[in-house]
Amino acid sequence: MSKGILTDVTKCIGCLQCVSACKEVHHLEADEPRIWQKNDGLSAENWTSIITKPGNRFIRKQCRHCLEPACASVCPVGALHKTKIGAVVYDSSKCLGCRYCMMACPFGIPRYDWDKIVPHVEKCILCYDKIKDGEQPACTQACPQKATIFGERSELLKIAHQRIKENPGKYINKVWGEHEAGGTSVLYLSDIDLGFLSYPTNIGNKPLPDKTKTAMESVPFAFVGMGGVMLGLNWIIRRRMEFAKDENKKKDSADE
Repeated sequence: MSKGILTDVTKCIGCLQCVSACKEVHHLEADEPRIWQKNDGLSAENWTSIITKPGNRFIRKQCRHCLEPACASVCPVGALHKTKIGAVVYDSSKCLGCRYCMMACPFGIPRYDWDKIVPHVEKCILCYDKIKDGEQPACTQACPQKATIFGERSELLKIAHQRIKENPGKYINKVWGEHEAGGTSVLYLSDIDLGFLSYPTNIGNKPLPDKTKTAMESVPFAFVGMGGVMLGLNWIIRRRMEFAKDENKKKDSADE
């Protein structure tokens, strides 16, 4: 069964405990803002953020874990893939650094870690390892207001529609993520329009891989050769790093 997260914007107090919990469990360092970063708080070191809107409205932004993720569909080496649990996970050891996933994501989520010797993409992975062990994501566990909760996606949808039904006038009659881009595993209830969370603001309900597949098939075959070059450079850099580590170990042993 596919897991997911439901965030109720009307309950969020902007305490940032979800942000802190995410950084702690994934050992993310303090962020160093760059002038080219999008103004949404996300970065290679911030996998979730809180966007403040007028009227004391706080909206958590994170990977939406699409049911049919565009990012995975454009990745030429399978570094990104959708799991049965619902999380869209990432294997940095396979990444070529092409950043097609960043261009394909309709929510502008993946970020590139320029500070690494071998740069790669970073994003929320829905605490995949914790979920596999029967736990919940760090962010939902840390929320003091239960503004963001974890569970089966189907059950979260029931909860969301029930809240709308029981509180007429409190919410916009919509569950964000139920249908957009074919549906997402991260859902939202809100009393304000959350269209700003996607790029463009109206992405429609059809799964995006239907479009990205055609685009990828039209990429010139030269990409295959370039991919080989990038893969070769990646291997050389990693070998040099391993060699440097071995040399340092030998020096340390000699000093002892």
